This record gives sequence, C-alpha cells and structure tokens, in this order.
Amino acid sequence: MASFLEKKKTAAQIVANARGEEKVSTQELLAGVFDDFLELHGDRLSADDAAIIGGVAHFEGKPVTVILTNKGKSAQERLRTHFGCPEPAGYRKSLRLIKQAEKFKRPVVTFINTAGAYPGQSAEENGQGEAIARNLLEISSVKVPVIAVIYGEGGSGGALALACGDSVWMFENSMYSVLSPEGFAAILWKDSSRADEAAEVMQLTPEKLLQQKVIDGIIPESRSHKRLFRAVKKVLQQELEKYQKLSASALVEKRQQRFQRF
Repeated sequence: MASFLEKKKTAAQIVANARGEEKVSTQELLAGVFDDFLELHGDRLSADDAAIIGGVAHFEGKPVTVILTNKGKSAQERLRTHFGCPEPAGYRKSLRLIKQAEKFKRPVVTFINTAGAYPGQSAEENGQGEAIARNLLEISSVKVPVIAVIYGEGGSGGALALACGDSVWMFENSMYSVLSPEGFAAILWKDSSRADEAAEVMQLTPEKLLQQKVIDGIIPESRSHKRLFRAVKKVLQQELEKYQKLSASALVEKRQQRFQRF
C-alpha cells in the first residue's frame, strides 16, 4: 500500500479506510507491538466494559500500561462492545489504569478506534459526560508520559478522553473529528448522503490535522502487518525516549500548554 507521502487520498477515501474491515485489530496490535500483555479488568465501581482493553505489558523490555478501544470482530463481540463505543465504566477503567501507571512510574500508551462514546440511555444514566470530563481533567496532570495513537476512527469526546496525552499520532488511514461526516452533513445540509462532501469540508484527514498541529505525526500503513508494527514501534520508541527525559513538572506543564493552544 502506498504511503500518504506517495499517493494522496481524498478525505472520503480515508474515512472509508478508517472504518474498513481490513483495519488492524486490537488483538493484533497488542501481539505485534508489545510483549507479555496482562489484561486488568474493571473500574472498581460498577462494571468491566469490553469496549476498553487495558493492562500492563513490556515494550522494548520495559513495563508500560497499554489501553485500547476494542470494536470486536465477531457479531457477538461487536454487540458486547457497542461497536467500540465505550460506556462510563470503560473510561473509569482507563483512568484507573493510568493512575496506577503514575503510581508505579510506567508510561502509558493508548490506541484509539471508536466512533465515539456510547450514546445509549444506560450510559447517560451512569454519568457518561462526567466520566469523559474526569479523564480530561485527571490525565492533564498525570506525571508520566502518555502517548496516544489513533488507528481508525477518532470520534468526538469518546476519542479525546483517551487522546489527551503528550503526543498524538495517527495512522494514515484514520480520522479524528468532533463528529462524523454523516452527522455534519445532516446538521449543516439536512442531508446525510452528502457525507463525502462533508469529509472534505471538515478537513479531518491526518495530513490536514498535522498541518494544523492538532497531531504530532502520521504513521504510514501497509498491507504487511509486520511492517506496520515496526513503524508503530519506531514512533513509540522515539516518543517515549523524548518524554521520559523530562521532569514530572515539565512534562505536565508541556502537556497542558499543548491543549491550551487549541
């Protein structure tokens, strides 16, 4: 597959690829990038959301905390994970693991592929908005590096709640926006069928976001998963090395300044 530097895709093509069936799965990313992954369950309050997978692993021989959204593969798993849309328990579980990482001085890596937070009645009743806001507030002051990678869809606050780190990278076939192109078209033009046109207007492609300094870099994708994993490892290695050199206070100040610019 040609990289984004070799062949420019339209925004509509990137949106389609971000949602495509060939997108690398959560489990493949875990197995291809990390070693000795140990999954940790539950938010210690109410539930264990299957849309968020998190735990401790080794990266280049060093312990890290890894958190990923999970869309699932089978029909049954997709229903169980709400097609990768986390509930409040998922965001609380992720925050619990990030605070645990801070306690043990482990860096955090998040991988995001979600259309957004689960919009169902149960999620609203259990404090969806508060859970997302709590993540934004708490992660902004965490004293360990937080590196985020958007590898598929990055929708609204559901994605931002896991992408509010020191460095944000995107796969070349991924999207990051305040709402979907269909939602944008329905609101602006009262016609969701104009989603492809909306995607261009929204400028939600990785290349445009990099130009606007919303993200820090783009990871080229390949049909070869081994090549893709090597690219991901290279980025994580350089980002972790860079941010682990900073003192805790400098790290937090730099992270907060990053988001204050927006």
